Parts: sequence; C-alpha cells; structure tokens
Amino acid sequence: MTVAWRFAMSTLGMPGTPVRDSARVAAEHGCHGLEIRVHPDEEVHLGLPPPRTAALRAQVEDAGLAVACLAGYARVCAPGPDEPVVAELRDLVALASGLGAPAVRVFPGGAAGEVGPALDRIGAVLPDLRDSGVRLLVETHDSHPTGEEALRLVEPFGDPELVAVLWDAVHPWRAGEPPARTRQVLGESLGYFQVKDVAAGEPTPVPPGEGAVPLEECGESLRSWSGWISLEWERAWYPGIAEVPAALSAAGAWFETWRPRG
Repeated sequence: MTVAWRFAMSTLGMPGTPVRDSARVAAEHGCHGLEIRVHPDEEVHLGLPPPRTAALRAQVEDAGLAVACLAGYARVCAPGPDEPVVAELRDLVALASGLGAPAVRVFPGGAAGEVGPALDRIGAVLPDLRDSGVRLLVETHDSHPTGEEALRLVEPFGDPELVAVLWDAVHPWRAGEPPARTRQVLGESLGYFQVKDVAAGEPTPVPPGEGAVPLEECGESLRSWSGWISLEWERAWYPGIAEVPAALSAAGAWFETWRPRG
C-alpha cells in the first residue's frame, strides 16, 4: 500500500479572512488542502444555506485545493443534556458533506479522562456519518490530551474510518506522552495530524521547528501512515503572533523533510 501525506493549513491562522483569500494563501505555499474553522465569527459557520455552502466549496476547489477537515467546537464529553451536542454534531456533519470535507474535528471537553456521555452522543450520529461519508475526529485536547485518553472515546466503535482521533502535536507531548507512544497507541485510529510548536512551558505558538515540541520524532513516527498533515497556527487566540506565511513556510519545510517517498 502506498503511503502518502497531504499538506493543509487551518484558517485559524487567518481569523476573519474570507475563505477565497485563505485558500489563495494556502495554495501559494504549496498546500493541497484547507482546514476550515467553523465559528460564528467566521465566514463558515453553522446554519449556512446550501447555495452559500456550494459557493464556498467552489472557491476552495478553484484555488486547486480540497477541504481537508472542518474544525468544529462541539464537546462530546461536556456536562449537560445530550440533545444540543448531538444536534451540533449533526449540523457539523451536514456542513462537511456540503463542503466536500472528509472529516469534522470535535473536542472532548469533559472531566479529565472520563468518557462520560461521549459514546452515546457519538453513537447517535453514526448513521449521519455513514450516510454522508464524513469521519468524526476527536482531538487530543483539554480533558483528554493524550493519544491513550482520546482513544477511549473512539475505539469502542471499532471503525476508524468512521470515528478516529486527531493528533495535535502539542497536547500529548505537554501531558507527558512522547510522540512515538502517541503513534503506537493510536494505531489505525489515527485520522489526522496537526503540526504546531511551542517553547517549553509556554502556550504561545512559534513556527514549527523553533520550539520544544519534538517534531522530528513526530515526523519519524508518522512515516508509515497516510493522511492529512495540517498547520494549526493559532492566531485567532494569539493575535500578537506573526501572520501565517512564516509559520506556513516552516511547516512546509518540515512536511518536505519527513513526508514518505517512494
């Protein structure tokens, strides 16, 4: 089986920028896809009418790109009633289908390490995922920052093509899980990788390769895997950091160094 990576950029690095312009920047820096943030402050948000969704999809495709993933903010472990979370998941899946995105990113967002209501909520949208061909990705984040913890939210479904884990390079490492261990425990349940970097003990992003995250170990451990590699440059949360091109160039250099060949 051929192993291949595809390179994407998250629009989190260009907050408030129209999709057309984000896609242009991504294409200029050698990206194959665009990871699109779904948020009320952005052009892409829940509740878009189908004609507008189709127009945005065409803008990405006209730039020669694919939509790699939608970055949603549903929290599958969050306390409270199930219905609003399930409804948000369904809306995200429908939006992904309309935009041609193969996957939707969501967060755990619950009590540390606890599965809570996540399995029931994800289970409720399995028919939507199957019918649309969209994959649900639970990120290594907040209450479940390691691969081992995030795996507990997806492994019970036994179908990594339907429900898998998004590996954020920072969170497992910050929680004490080395990249090789993250890759090992996730196995076939690894569905997506976000490349990012920070200095030791600091939350502020730095261009990949300038911080303390062991990205060389990440690259080495991913060489037997195929999928999307996306730069998540968190300028929406850290407006004082540089604009995205510097980080995108650094991420592109990392991608070219470690991507599988042959």
